[in-house]
Amino acid sequence: MQLPNDYLERVYAGVLGKLIGVYLGRPFEGWTYQKIMEELGPIEYYVHERLNQPLVVTDDDVAGTFTFIRALEDYGIKPNLSAEEIGKAWLNYIVEERSILWWGGNGNSTEHTAWLNLKKGVPAPHSGSIATNGQGVAEQIGAQIFIDGWAMVAPGQPELAAKLAEQAGKVSHDGESVYAAMLWAAMEAEAFVASDIDHLIDTGLKLIPSDSLIAKLIADIRAWHGAHPDWRDTRQKIQDNYGYDKYPGNCHVIPNHALMIMTVLYAPHDFQKAQMIVNTSGWDTDCNAGNVGCLLGIMNGLDGLGEGPDFRGPIADRMLISSADGGNSINDAVRQAYFLTNLGLQLAGHKSLGMPKNGAQFHFSLPGSQQGFRPLSGLDAANGVRVGNSEFESGRALTIDYEALGPAQTAVVTTPTFSPREMLDMRTYDLMATPLVYPGQIVKARIKADQQNRGTIEARLRIRVYNERDQLSDIDSDPVVIEPGSDATLEWTLPETDGQPIAEIGIAVNGTGRRADGRLLVDYLRWDGAPKLTLKRPAGDGDFWRMAWVNGASFFSKRFPAAFRISQNSGEGIIIHGTRQWTDYQASGQVMIHLGNYGGLAIRAQGLRRYYGARVTRDGKMQIVRVRDEDTKVLAETDFRIEFDKHISMKVKAEGARITFEADGVSITAEDMSADAFRDGGVGLLVHEGALSSNEIRIGGVRWRQ
Repeated sequence: MQLPNDYLERVYAGVLGKLIGVYLGRPFEGWTYQKIMEELGPIEYYVHERLNQPLVVTDDDVAGTFTFIRALEDYGIKPNLSAEEIGKAWLNYIVEERSILWWGGNGNSTEHTAWLNLKKGVPAPHSGSIATNGQGVAEQIGAQIFIDGWAMVAPGQPELAAKLAEQAGKVSHDGESVYAAMLWAAMEAEAFVASDIDHLIDTGLKLIPSDSLIAKLIADIRAWHGAHPDWRDTRQKIQDNYGYDKYPGNCHVIPNHALMIMTVLYAPHDFQKAQMIVNTSGWDTDCNAGNVGCLLGIMNGLDGLGEGPDFRGPIADRMLISSADGGNSINDAVRQAYFLTNLGLQLAGHKSLGMPKNGAQFHFSLPGSQQGFRPLSGLDAANGVRVGNSEFESGRALTIDYEALGPAQTAVVTTPTFSPREMLDMRTYDLMATPLVYPGQIVKARIKADQQNRGTIEARLRIRVYNERDQLSDIDSDPVVIEPGSDATLEWTLPETDGQPIAEIGIAVNGTGRRADGRLLVDYLRWDGAPKLTLKRPAGDGDFWRMAWVNGASFFSKRFPAAFRISQNSGEGIIIHGTRQWTDYQASGQVMIHLGNYGGLAIRAQGLRRYYGARVTRDGKMQIVRVRDEDTKVLAETDFRIEFDKHISMKVKAEGARITFEADGVSITAEDMSADAFRDGGVGLLVHEGALSSNEIRIGGVRWRQ
């Protein structure tokens, strides 16, 4: 399969278009056209500040789109991925009542209804079918809003994109909702190789029933578009003929799909105008604008995104993907573009792209990319600091421009590595996240001063850590002197932070003389190695240290004497900390089981239903198990007597294929050489129908001596 030469950049533009649309439309989601015109007027640019809301927020459109696509990674990169497999990914990555979905209740929220079916053992596609849930529930908008990833892994292959979107959509939806998803996915896939909007629509129509309501409404909108030069007249026709009042539920697919088709007919090559039309038109604005933004991003590329106002700058690539894999939650458009592109390459039978700059987490390799880096404001922060991206040696680099910088002023740019404080003001969708970077890891950043700079500077790495009041405190590495035209590699082993999460990482620059002006280029910033830290209750009464765990338990409170106490009412409960970068490491601590059928530690956890468990059981066993979806395989086992409310000294170590578990001096080992083996993931505490506590968990490398 021949792929477009600019495949990666077009995927990047599609991801950015999705984000821009979602963030534009989210603050007034659900408003009518009339209310928008009365209170906001035409939506020409971001309005979040006018409505006192953050710009970059948690949202189901973003979280679902970039989480459900991971079923390809988990169940095989193959064109025949099934709805049942995607449904299993739902159960692994979705935290009940806390992540990704609108938890509006059984029969109210289509996705919540489908998730409850999956949890009860009803597999997809039955979990989302009309036969199971009724037509009104099954034909809401959700199948359509999550499809962009399936299109971006199938460039120029509309049939494949529609097939994958159909399977994904049927996890939760059916009927016209799935037809809408298939058509839009086919349009986006074809947009990699064609730019005529009528051709894209015709491509999608070939893949859905000709007698479907989606096909009928498209014919009507095309006729109205031909008769009415002003999009507002067509919007009124849609309201009169396909409005919300014509369909059951609170967010039916038909009215919203109609607005999307209308928008791309009136503004196929004008990203700003398209966003104005689809957002001003109202109803499910973030969903509609996100799908439109992705399509036009793919079709018109990065240049198309930049032809109007600066939509990219305020976002700076940032995205939040709340899920049970907390290390994937603090994310950016560059990281996702590479992930999706590599899935698409493998689906097409090609080799994956090598990650730029030897796998650096922040490499700034795509045009205009910032990967979340923004200037920091504050009492001692320099004014006029600007962040950009430019060509640099064999690739691209982040640029930091500063002026009038003296010794008492600091130019600081940072990027998020954990939940921002703004999450406290986000409505509807919680953010399940764990930090990206940890004490004990080695951070490196290669920097270079422009030859034309005026004055010598000092540069150092900076982390920003939550403190006892949930405010951010700065910790810096030792400075390195940088002359104009010179370069350096900053290196720092991150210190312990009293159990507090690292919220941001970046670079701080000071002048050394009376004044410094110029540009610093950041080639990359990376971190490596196993963490070395103690997870515990820090000083003070803050909350972010506890929110740094993905909470998959019924109850997880900081109001008990022990730092970590979880309770699970039914089935298994787990809390998880760490990332997929954690490979070979060990975790240890005193664990107390207060009640339960089993409890202990998890290692290499990749969600709620993918991990190794090191557990002791009520019926007198000590086990290493591999949990993968609904299957639990005992890899090693011996007799072990437990008593409730007694501390058990536990240590679990993962090194290569070997898992070792010690409990009160008793040791067992398992080797997992199977295709189902886990090679990376975070640490967890787990209990089955009971309660468990621990005061601290120590994390270190496999040869770490406590």
